[in-house]
Order: sequence, then structure tokens, then C-alpha cells
Amino acid sequence: MEPYLTVIHEDEDIIVLDKPSGLLSVPGKPEELKDCLESRARERYPTASTIHRLDKDTSGVVVMALNKWAHGRIGIQFEKRQTEKFYEARLWGLLEEDRGRVDLPLATDWERKPRQRVDFERGRPSQTDWEVLSRDGNTTRVKLMPITGRTHQLRVHMLNLGHPILGDPFYAEGEALAAADRLQLHAEMLGFTHPRSGQWMEFLIRCPF
Repeated sequence: MEPYLTVIHEDEDIIVLDKPSGLLSVPGKPEELKDCLESRARERYPTASTIHRLDKDTSGVVVMALNKWAHGRIGIQFEKRQTEKFYEARLWGLLEEDRGRVDLPLATDWERKPRQRVDFERGRPSQTDWEVLSRDGNTTRVKLMPITGRTHQLRVHMLNLGHPILGDPFYAEGEALAAADRLQLHAEMLGFTHPRSGQWMEFLIRCPF
């Protein structure tokens, strides 16, 4: 059983949480989708508000604000790309190069929502840097450093390299889907400037797979 709520840092302005895979960041519209990281956080911290999100199937570091002032200060850092973050993922197949950048515009695939797709006409600019950590059998472990923050960006960019993320219910098929019991994508590190102290802070949650 996953812990109900895992807090790795708290102070008067922010909380930093370890989001498990399979839990929404914010509530969905149907009643059965009300359980989420935000609702769980608000049971303990009534003023907690979501600044950024991770996909339901992605695990890892999430920061929430405990007041509007902190929300605004940190939100601006996300908007201006002043935060730092990296993810770890396991991909199907062996990447030949050791590092690279994917630069492909993304748009919603309206006929298959919530899926996204590469769209050179309507897509928004999207870039991801990647680096191979290890190769094992027919899988590659990578460090992913998103420059932009589009929906499903890492998942679609890896798919378009020809190497879907293992266990991805939207973009992996066959053996790549069956190779893991969850999406093998984890937000391992998040860094930002604390709104009150002005100090740079980094939070690291080791990859669980």
C-alpha cells in the first residue's frame, strides 16, 4: 500500500510532496475522481494549492503553496522556466546515442483525448533533453530534462524517438506496455528559489523502479 500522503518538506509557505503513480494531481470532474494529491494535502493543510502537476501515472516531486503570495512567486518561476527539474524513465529498446534533444511541437489529439501528438501546424514548441543512464537487455534507462512543460511531453517525445516509456497506458503497445506494471516515469528532482528566503532549494526523490 502506498502512504496516503508523503510530505518531504514543509514550512510556512510551501509543502513538498512525493506523489505516487496512479494518483491524480488535481480532482477530475466525476465524483469517483475526487481523490487526488491536492485533496489529500488539503485534509492536513487546508490552504494548500496546486502550482504544477504531474500526470496521474507519473510519480515524484511536487511543490504546493500554502498561501497566495507563495503560489504567485513560485508560479512565475515555472512560467519563466526558472525552475530546474529532471525525470528518470525506462524506455523500450536501446537508444544508440548517449544524449540528445527532441524538438517537436505538440498539440492535443482531439479524436483521442487526452492523448497528445506531434503537430507541425498547430503544435506548441516543445523541447526535451535526454541522456542515457544505462542499457539493460532491450531497455534503456534515461534522464529526461524538459525545457518546456507540455502535457505528456516526455511520453510523446520518447515515442517519437521510437522508444516508448515502459508501461505507458496511452503510448506503449504490446511488449513495451506489458514490460512494467506502471508507467516507468518519475519526477526525480525539482529545484526553485524559495519565495521567502530567496534561497535556491532542490528536492530529490530517488526513482522507485
